[in-house]
Amino acid sequence: MAVVTLGIPTPRPAAPAAGPVALPSGRPDTGGLVDSFGRVATDLRVSLTDRCNLRCTYCMPAEGLPALPRDATMTRAEIVRLVGIATRDLGVRQVRFTGGEPLLRRDLLDIVRDCAALPRRPELSLTTNAVGLDSRARALRDAGLDRVNVSLDTLDPDTFATLARRPFLERTLAGIAAAADVFDVVKINAVLVRGVNLDHAADLLAWCLERGFELRFIEQMPLDADHAWDRSAMVTAAEVRDLLGERFALEPDVEPRDGAPAERFVVRSPQGTGDRLGRVGIIASVTEPFCGDCRRTRLTAEGGVRDCLFAHTETDLLGPLRAGADDAVLADLWRTAMWGKQAGHGMTDTGFGEGFTQPERTMSAIGG
Repeated sequence: MAVVTLGIPTPRPAAPAAGPVALPSGRPDTGGLVDSFGRVATDLRVSLTDRCNLRCTYCMPAEGLPALPRDATMTRAEIVRLVGIATRDLGVRQVRFTGGEPLLRRDLLDIVRDCAALPRRPELSLTTNAVGLDSRARALRDAGLDRVNVSLDTLDPDTFATLARRPFLERTLAGIAAAADVFDVVKINAVLVRGVNLDHAADLLAWCLERGFELRFIEQMPLDADHAWDRSAMVTAAEVRDLLGERFALEPDVEPRDGAPAERFVVRSPQGTGDRLGRVGIIASVTEPFCGDCRRTRLTAEGGVRDCLFAHTETDLLGPLRAGADDAVLADLWRTAMWGKQAGHGMTDTGFGEGFTQPERTMSAIGG
């Protein structure tokens, strides 16, 4: 199995063609992406690029990061081939395109169209900052995209510029508006940073509820480039619930979570009839981890399988693919990569678990 230790992204040399994969003890020789704890991955996140047009403080340094050479990243044909293997042979049912910023891929429409035309069509979604989405939303819908998730941490222009280090709030809002015109489902993702946008949470939720968007608050994770993440300063899921509870009534959603990362709540008015206003989700990766029901597998922009956001190794598929490996060999490499998934990421609700080390790669280099 071609496993590499990770650091700042560097191009991989061409690998020799992979032969038969030696199966780890207990790993099934066929079937889906099962791990040794019985979890089955059916949700694939595919990073299309490590490049981004924002410099969010919790992700990238102000000066950005070295970008991968374009020939080190997967081509359109390579992406579609690997997604095809995942859906046909490995039981993947959902595919989300991520980055960096996936809208920076000039061939994004073609990638979406090709994946939508696969014999076993997956549900296709996109995670984006929406800068430039206003001119592409309808074309993406027509190509086969099913829904979008947009990152939006605040509605205040100055705060947006502080967090994203770019004055692009109006462009993001224009992209969201265009998406709302053509997609049935638009979700908004927000990260709260203490001392910056914590007091904006309730206003952001109200704005989303008025427009029929489902907002998900995401705990800030130790995936920043500066390695400045501080568990004691992080805004926790419990704090978010308490903060929203000052303005809204939250009740647990009765619909099954079904492996989704967000714990969902029905939002009601706290006064009068308690009318249902919508739903909100909270993704508590750090303080209330959901590792036991994780159903995700990831491909980095350069074709590496990651079994967890916090992994320190990945399995290279692009090298063997370019060296001539057939689909069966690539599927076996993928199965073996996921079989080795750990029980959990190693963090606890009091800080880092014993032996936990922050990955060297940032979220932008991994793919969300």
